Parts: sequence; C-alpha cells; structure tokens
Amino acid sequence: MPSGFRHAAIVGKFQARGIRPVLEEVAHFLMGRGLEVSFERDTAAATGVTDFEALSPEQVGQRCDLAVVVGGDGTMLGIARELARWNMPLVGINQGRLGFITDIPLGQFQEALAPIVAGDYEEEQRSMLEGDVWRDGQRIYEGLSMNDVVVSRGATASMVELRVDVDDEFVANIRADGLIVASPTGSTAYALSAGGPILHPGIGGWIVVPIASHTLSNRPIVLPDRGEVRIGIVSGKDVSANFDMHNLASLLHGDEVRVRRSAFKVRFLHPRGWSYYATLRRKLRWYDGAG
Repeated sequence: MPSGFRHAAIVGKFQARGIRPVLEEVAHFLMGRGLEVSFERDTAAATGVTDFEALSPEQVGQRCDLAVVVGGDGTMLGIARELARWNMPLVGINQGRLGFITDIPLGQFQEALAPIVAGDYEEEQRSMLEGDVWRDGQRIYEGLSMNDVVVSRGATASMVELRVDVDDEFVANIRADGLIVASPTGSTAYALSAGGPILHPGIGGWIVVPIASHTLSNRPIVLPDRGEVRIGIVSGKDVSANFDMHNLASLLHGDEVRVRRSAFKVRFLHPRGWSYYATLRRKLRWYDGAG
C-alpha cells in the first residue's frame, strides 16, 4: 500500500458563493489527519483566507505532495495544467453536480478523503495535449491542454476552411465552423457535443472532430497519439485557437496550429471502488439496469 501524504494544497473555485467555509472545513479536516496544509495563492487571495500559507502553483508543485481541488471540472482543468509538470496527484471534491473528473460529493468528502490521504486509493493517469501556433516559420504561441485544442471561426463570421495534416501526410481540407482535437478526457467535453465518440482514457489516442461541417462526410476520426496533427488556416475571418480555457485570437491565413501528445500526464486519485463506467452512467444518465 502506498504511504500517506504529508503536505496538501487546497485549490478552490473561488468565484463560488460561500466557498470559504467549505475550503476551511476541508483544510481543518486534513490537518486533523496529520497533514500540513497550504492554500493555492489565488484561492487564498480571492476568499480572504489568511490562516494558511499561500503558495503559487510552482511552489505547490515543489513543496506539496497532494492537491485537493474543491469546485468543478473547470477548476480541476485549470490547476491540472499548472501542476502536471511536477507529477502532482489531484483529488477532486465537487460542490454541485458531480463532474467527470471531480468525483467526490462535498457531503461525503470526509469518508472519501480519509483513506486517500492515508495512502489507500485508486490512481489513474490522463494524457495531455501540447500545441503551438506557427506564423511565417516562427512560433508565436504555445499551450498545454487537458481536454482539447479547438480552432474555430469568430462569433459573427462565416465558416472557416482548414487544412488538416497528420505528420507530413495530407488528410483533408475541411469547411466547417471549426475543428476539435481532443484527448480521451476531452472526448466527453466539447467534442461529445459536436458529435464525437467517447474515448476511454486508457486508449493511447485522440479524436479529431469537425464542428458543423459543410460536408456531411467529414466525420470524426480517432487517431493514435504518437504523431502530430497540423491544422492550417486556409480561409475565414476572426479565426481563433483555444487551448482549454486559454485563447489565441486573430489567426491569419497561412498560420498553422500543431498539436501533439504532451510528455506530462495528470494523476487523479479516487476512492476505492471508483469506476469510469459508473461516471459515464451518472453524468450521461445512461440506464444502469437498476430498478
């Protein structure tokens, strides 16, 4: 059995009303289990918490051995990208509706966290995407994504035309509202609403999904994640590239977005008995055969 943890960082959805008492309750519970507790800097500043040391994400990665994230999947996505380079394990406590990656209900956090911080848990690792934008032979932007990289038209513009290559092999020119390159984690996010398949996180692949394609035969495709997907801007106005929640606007014709597998992975810790399929049943409201 793995050894227990020593120093936990608290990360919260600090925009949520009434979050401070919840975060302090989680912090005091962890202290009661013998852990040193710090708060992520922005979380502490936004909630007014001063009784705990406030650490930058870099300091969290260097000094803590566990991050407890209180909020939703968006909160988890943001901090996961920040901490992935330190191989930091994360636990997700959800305030509202349970998420795909924040799976512990707030009302049950004590019974779920107690064995985890003692070293009794199930661990899974999720792959990430990294990408960059190239213009005239120069890299002008780079980003890291847990869910997806999206190239899309502006809100008031018509569809865009994109050239898609995998490594050095031409795939297609696609006229659509945009294109999604999604990891297995991202397959249940925007890609799912655009008609893409669900990809189990244990699969070494990603999906490329056109958004509202002009041609019905432009279908989602599942690719191995050992190559590089290149998306060239052929035509269209106000084209942007979005790396999870980070956006680069005003791409020009001739710009190219390149996406590949990141060397970093995200580590999630779950209570014993956690099931990916149970998560899908709950979130997607699949009939589970009960009753």
